Amino acid sequence: MNEGGLESALSRMQAAGLAGAACASFARAWRQAASGDAGMMAEAELEPAGGVPLLADVTASAAPDPAMLDKLCVIKLNGGLGTGMGLERAKSLIAVKDGLTFLDFIARQILHLRSSCGAKGPRFLLMDSFSTSEDTLRHLASYPDLSPDGKLDFLQNKVPKLRADTLEPVTWPAAPDLEWCPPGHGDLYPSLLGSGWLDRLAGEGIEYLFVSNSDNLGASVDLGLLAYFAGSGLSFLMEVAERTASDRKGGHLARRKSDGRLVLREIAQCPEADLGAFQDTTRHRYFNTNTIWLRVADLRRALEANGGVLPLPLIKNTKTVDPRDASSPQVLQLESAMGAAIECFSAAGAVLVPRTRFAPVKTTEDLLALRSDAYRVTDDFRIELAPERKGIPPEVVLDAKCYKLLAGLEAGFSEGAPSLRNCTRFRVEGPWRFESGVKCEGAVKFVNPHSRAATARAGYYRDTEARV
Repeated sequence: MNEGGLESALSRMQAAGLAGAACASFARAWRQAASGDAGMMAEAELEPAGGVPLLADVTASAAPDPAMLDKLCVIKLNGGLGTGMGLERAKSLIAVKDGLTFLDFIARQILHLRSSCGAKGPRFLLMDSFSTSEDTLRHLASYPDLSPDGKLDFLQNKVPKLRADTLEPVTWPAAPDLEWCPPGHGDLYPSLLGSGWLDRLAGEGIEYLFVSNSDNLGASVDLGLLAYFAGSGLSFLMEVAERTASDRKGGHLARRKSDGRLVLREIAQCPEADLGAFQDTTRHRYFNTNTIWLRVADLRRALEANGGVLPLPLIKNTKTVDPRDASSPQVLQLESAMGAAIECFSAAGAVLVPRTRFAPVKTTEDLLALRSDAYRVTDDFRIELAPERKGIPPEVVLDAKCYKLLAGLEAGFSEGAPSLRNCTRFRVEGPWRFESGVKCEGAVKFVNPHSRAATARAGYYRDTEARV
């Protein structure tokens, strides 16, 4: 194997000041790609993950102890920009409810937990990216008590994009920043190690990590689950939820036949011939909420045993170096998934959690649902589905031409989101301006085939189609 491309890429990473852990992790991924390893997991190699216990069952016998919070660090993955919504800043700075951003809710969750339990912990950290750190820290300056020492983040690494034909690092003088990409949230592990934070947390007496996405405000510390994890002896615990039709394309939990270990399979790792089985939600019932619990001592041992690198499955994404220019050179982005580390531990498990612990925002459709009364703010600053929803979110479908970007959503719903508490499906086609006081029940559709915006008047809409 000619490793000239790898040597060039590592040289570029070292010149950019990236830590040895990041370079070692990238080198492993590069060699996987060069050997033709696409990280594929065939259906014949897997069996469904059965016997996943319910959250209510594992916490029923747990004895919550607020003192354990002093042994916990909460980490939020905060490297994403809101580019999918037309923004060039941290997605966590988008206003969600009552003028509060994701970061506001997260900060208030942590502070409320400490005050209500009379504890100094948990410690709180963000894994930021080079693009999100400055704005994030500026916003969180209004919460001076969030960190005991003023340290709130560590940076996610970046890796070179590779030419798809040669695996050499691509050069793009027109926009050198586009020569780099994030290595996926599996980069949590080399970033923790390379930044020194893993050793530092251990030195502070931190024994457990609770990690989730910053755009999932349902993922907060559950004292009962912390007590269960601490007493379980598990090294790694993944929170999973029941898959529905809308989750068919997301990664699912399975068990590998060869060694019996739990694995996470993403759709990019599924052979085309097995897509039917991948999307069968009755066979593969559980999806990864990207919320995990880790035992610090076991994570350190696993990293030491593997030369500072967790052997995560490779995810290869083929794109163009400039995502806005389809004629620009084709590149590979080598990534890994944080949850895939479940297969790196013999003592790993999963727990089935309700949808109240899973309310992510990936699109403006998700954001509109979250802003509506289908979700409520709890006393401890979580956002969860209203009880009337019985764990099932409303299906929101917005015309991408009008509402894909945040500016379009804000224009169409400037007076607030409609009432969706009792709505099963809310669909909007064409440009609309919604007045305050629109209440929808059942399946409701608004259709405007014209280019000029129509007005959705305040009122009650039930199982109907409003058309102009």
